[in-house]
Amino acid sequence: MAETKREIERKYEATTGSGVPDLTRVPDVATVVDEGVVELDATYHDTPDLRLAADSITLRRRTGGSDEGWHLKFPVAVGVRDEIRAPLSDTLPPDLAALLRSRVRGGEVVPVVRLRSARDVRRLLDADGGLLAELSVDTVRARRLPGGPRASWTEIEVEAADDADPGILDAVEKRLRKAGVRPAHAPSKLARALAETAPEAHGPDSPPPAAPGTAGAAVLAYVRKQAEAIVALDPAVRRDLPDAVHQLRVACRRLRSALKTYRSVLDRRATDPLGAELKWLAGELGVARDQEVLAARLRARLDDVPRPLRRGPVKARLRIWDTARTKAARRRALAALDSDRHLALLDRLDALLADPPLRKAASRDAAKVLARAVRKDRARLAARVDRALSLAPGHERDLALHEARKAAKRARYAADAARPTLGKSAKKVSKRVKKVQSLLGEHQDGVVARATLRDLAAQAHAAGETAFTWGLLYGREEAAADAAERGLPEVWARAASR
Repeated sequence: MAETKREIERKYEATTGSGVPDLTRVPDVATVVDEGVVELDATYHDTPDLRLAADSITLRRRTGGSDEGWHLKFPVAVGVRDEIRAPLSDTLPPDLAALLRSRVRGGEVVPVVRLRSARDVRRLLDADGGLLAELSVDTVRARRLPGGPRASWTEIEVEAADDADPGILDAVEKRLRKAGVRPAHAPSKLARALAETAPEAHGPDSPPPAAPGTAGAAVLAYVRKQAEAIVALDPAVRRDLPDAVHQLRVACRRLRSALKTYRSVLDRRATDPLGAELKWLAGELGVARDQEVLAARLRARLDDVPRPLRRGPVKARLRIWDTARTKAARRRALAALDSDRHLALLDRLDALLADPPLRKAASRDAAKVLARAVRKDRARLAARVDRALSLAPGHERDLALHEARKAAKRARYAADAARPTLGKSAKKVSKRVKKVQSLLGEHQDGVVARATLRDLAAQAHAAGETAFTWGLLYGREEAAADAAERGLPEVWARAASR
């Protein structure tokens, strides 16, 4: 993977008469070193319909300066972006192209704007000569490509040094404001260039597919939110960011659940095939997520065992088991994201949102339709919990509790989707059902852990090692599952109360 850098910066308008004040009056700034002017030439790339810009993503090929090459920037928070760099080349590097795949898909990335900047750089140093921040005055000339309108402006950019306290930006901003310098309206040079060189718009905007306040509008807003999350989390999984696999899997599950719960709003003849594809993607991602959860659980369980009871190389065996399975699971997740099937799913989600298969209930009052759907999912959960509790402990009950857990998850997701419409009542349902889901999830995790512990015990025995510790952990998991089953009636009673 290409080099990644966290970029924390702020931009300001440089108007006539608003020069750079004396920055040595900024707390902690002892010296300002003038580095001179450097010429930068950057060509920004995007799809012809500017999909990257729509998500505040920038892709550029830049020459000049100390960091020339390809730069891909993803937004993290206001004023914070992750910049992924690759060496200068004539074509887009494959690593960066992969990170754009969920947005570009089968389309092409083309030059859209050229920016040539004269950058006057100042380095802000502390008393020990350490770099706190870098301030530059950029004189920018922009041109829409190919051969389109031009624009020019001057701006001030302040970027915190890699290891510096980001609070330095607040101190510099206070000094700049006193000198009459104000924050820039555009979040980036590209955003400003696109706005100032945009061709004149023609034609009326398309009307929304469902009227505000209707069930159709409420459900489509939730569907759109989850579909956008799937697209946005694709590159996060590829970058192996913390919790990215889990969040992408949750987005798939939430969307699939919504398509099932709100079948009175969206025609299932169109949504059921989408649900099947979402189930496939969540399943491929689930291998990695389940392994992550299971390994963390077993490590924690093993750490709780007193040292005299850890017989044999148990930690080494667990580590080897986890490493092999984690690598295989990640390969499987990336293969799914690289597949044509994944891209087809994203295209079908776009098509669903562009021309939603609305049913008669979509035009009705959102509160009534969504409340009815939430009640229906709660009733479904109640039936599954009652069935599970009616069974004797054992394999059949474990399966029934797992089915109840899935119903709890669906009921919770249904309530979450309805929260913008139903407010506190939906929040209350979600909170109560989540406790049921968590308890049932703990039980299911224990079922899976016991199966794995049996396998590890068998491997240890075959290698001539004692299986004592694995058996001990198995017994503890069994006791924890029993405790979860005994606690379910009380937790469910509270969740089912009005």
